[in-house]
Amino acid sequence: MGSLVLMLIGLAMFAVGYFVYSKYLGQRVFRLDAAFKTPAHELRDGVDYVPTNKFILWGHHFTSVAGAAPIVGPAIAVIWGWLPAFLWVTLGTVFFAGMHDLGTLWASLRNKGKSIGALSGRYIGKRGANLFLVVIFLLLLMVIAAFAVVIKNLLISTPTAVIPTWGAIIVALLVGVAVYRMRWPLIPVTVVGVVTLYALIVLGDSVPVVLPESFLGMTPATFWILALFVYGAIASLLPVWVLLQPRDYINGVQLFVGLILLFGSVLIATLFGAVKPEIVAPMFNTDLPAGTPSLVPLLFVTIACGAISGFHGMVSSGTSSKQIDKETDARFVGYFGAVGEGLLSLGTILAVIGGIQSAGEWREIYSEFGAGGVNAFVQGGGALMQNGLGLPASLSATVLATMAVLFAATTMDTGMRLLRFIVQEIGQTLKVRITKIPATLVVVVVGLGLTFSQGLGGEGGLRIWPLFGTTNQLLASLSLSIIAVMLIRKRRNPLPAIIPLVLVFVLSFWAALEQLVGFTAPDNADWLLFAIDVVIIIASVWVAVEAVLAMRRAAKAEPEPEDEDAQLAAERETV
Repeated sequence: MGSLVLMLIGLAMFAVGYFVYSKYLGQRVFRLDAAFKTPAHELRDGVDYVPTNKFILWGHHFTSVAGAAPIVGPAIAVIWGWLPAFLWVTLGTVFFAGMHDLGTLWASLRNKGKSIGALSGRYIGKRGANLFLVVIFLLLLMVIAAFAVVIKNLLISTPTAVIPTWGAIIVALLVGVAVYRMRWPLIPVTVVGVVTLYALIVLGDSVPVVLPESFLGMTPATFWILALFVYGAIASLLPVWVLLQPRDYINGVQLFVGLILLFGSVLIATLFGAVKPEIVAPMFNTDLPAGTPSLVPLLFVTIACGAISGFHGMVSSGTSSKQIDKETDARFVGYFGAVGEGLLSLGTILAVIGGIQSAGEWREIYSEFGAGGVNAFVQGGGALMQNGLGLPASLSATVLATMAVLFAATTMDTGMRLLRFIVQEIGQTLKVRITKIPATLVVVVVGLGLTFSQGLGGEGGLRIWPLFGTTNQLLASLSLSIIAVMLIRKRRNPLPAIIPLVLVFVLSFWAALEQLVGFTAPDNADWLLFAIDVVIIIASVWVAVEAVLAMRRAAKAEPEPEDEDAQLAAERETV
């Protein structure tokens, strides 16, 4: 099978998912109501609660959820063969991620924009909620520490990406002023912003920025990590319209253009290219390198983002729900945001199985488990663009490296904002009021502490990353349990939530147990990861049991009236 055929099948599956399945979810399951007063209007404060154009908000949501993980995960997982990775990305996006992302957005909208962690207290119980916050805190800590290291590595290995990466911040600030203060039309502002961003990419390709071995008394690695945390802290405190929204929106459009270039390269190279993008990877890899774990269950946690991700629920309920203008916008923002990440994962798969020039070269890259990753994506995708569009190899690599950096950076700053919310929620649980600045300082100190825990090069940032996949998927299943309880209370069909809930929980719990055994291996024991894994497993099981009990109580209780939400909205209007 050629890359083009695989691409067309994947695109068709995503299109059917959005135009058919998400419509069913929006109209029949969640019953989205354009007349419902959203938290962005009810609690409008100009900082976190801001009614937002759905296209701008989609850009924020898409780029926030689509970090480096939907590139890294599929680029590693194809070691088991391209078909398992392809099926999990496409089917997982349509039936798992879309339901999860839209569902958590709806659940938060119907509860004054509260995060999924806070909702667990109402729908599952206080005991489950406290443990839920532990899982969420650990997950977000992994994200900000690991993505700081990923971005640092790309800025050092691909210095041509430095100018567009930091220049994007200036572009975003100007876009925010143009749209929200000067009230300029969105389309021309978008065109100018994206053109400027690509001009910065071309400039960066011509003017690479390589820091000296000692810069301001620091190594380049230390400097970039500190700069990223300072930026993330500032971004998390500013009103969303100043930087977060416009940066994510412009990045989202630019990154979507990048995906179009990637998919277009496959089409043009297949039809007209001298080098056809034939698939060189095996459909099922029967000659796995030594040390490669079993496909089941590890595939389903290796590809977390790009199929389903608990982090998405944090974004949906943490920032996006506070900016939804009309509830019906949730389908476009939530479900299509998941589709956007699925497209990125599909593009990654095409790059690493069709951009590599030969089966021998592919085997050399995938000579051990964990190989591939972002570098394989940049290498394979760059070759596709060179063969399809005729772009120079250096410029192609810069485009893709910038895509990866911008995805990771938008996820990192959103993650810091979300972790600040969680610190404040933990304070409320402990009956201690923590304001924004102290909460942000806690996030920065803890994040930097983990990142620098094994050296000033940031080696500690990836210290607990091996647990990200399982923690992320367990969180997704627990978020789905809240959605299921809400649907059961309203006597609506809970199966679209329960089916992915059961499958994801079983597979991720299985993976967590396998990892637990691996952390005790005599030749490679890691007792810190073992201890954290034990905490995650215990917390997840406890919350899962509480969730099952909550579903049983909801099924036996009197059904909530169908117009309950409308009644609540009317009461809020009166107040």
